[in-house]
Amino acid sequence: MRIVRALWGSSHPGPTLVVTALSACLGLAAGLDPWRIALVAAAVFFGQLSIGISNDAIDAARDRAVGRTDKPLARGEISVRTAWIGAVASIVVALGLSASFGWGVVAGNAVIILSGWIYNRPLKSTPFSIVPFLIAFGSLPSLATLAAPAPSVAPLWATVAGAVLGASVHLTNVLPDLDADRRTGVRGLPHRLGARASTVLAAAGVVGGALAVLIGPVGGDISRVAVVSWVLFAAVVAVAVLTVVLTLNRAPGRTLFRLVMLAALLLAAQLILSGGALRA
Repeated sequence: MRIVRALWGSSHPGPTLVVTALSACLGLAAGLDPWRIALVAAAVFFGQLSIGISNDAIDAARDRAVGRTDKPLARGEISVRTAWIGAVASIVVALGLSASFGWGVVAGNAVIILSGWIYNRPLKSTPFSIVPFLIAFGSLPSLATLAAPAPSVAPLWATVAGAVLGASVHLTNVLPDLDADRRTGVRGLPHRLGARASTVLAAAGVVGGALAVLIGPVGGDISRVAVVSWVLFAAVVAVAVLTVVLTLNRAPGRTLFRLVMLAALLLAAQLILSGGALRA
């Protein structure tokens, strides 16, 4: 149990759970049966475990150097070797669960997992650090639609919404660690842009994603948008504005990232309440 707890602590539990919940919501929006939703969510969950654990395994020495006491690997609770075993085992489980739906879902989940690993190394310290997030989150809606009895790729507007949301996640997730990252040579896109510019871009991405989810399901006909969709759209915009206000008035912290995660779940709720917007 000690090893399991340490692996879970190394998996970035918050983002892992939110992305898993988001995949379940997308399954609902795609009209999947409950068992299909559960399997897709489980496949995504184990894929996210592998990404998070591998990230901490790669960064173990760096985390120890900057005194990251919140990291089990940096505290020496488990070895890097154990972490790598856990990360690889999680991939095997993730792809095995995906195989229940055929090669489309296997390929889709593999793309998401590979994107996460490529971010961990080598793109994390480059101006292209945002690219894996665009690909992974942009692919997430198609993972749900490909798991349907009649598999199909998600509509373009859903892919765009996922991609810009992924960009926002990346731009806010690293903000609290900017100084520590610089000391250890990590210079991804947010580090080069700075905290304020990254936050403004993240907020714009959240609003852009909300706009895509608002008008995409109705083919751009605003008159067909349901009242509940407008309410949720307004809530997402409010979250985006709050994110900018907070970063302008104090140093960036985990709150900004949590607000973006909240916006992601609001977008998912908007999809569900729009009446199965991702149904084929």
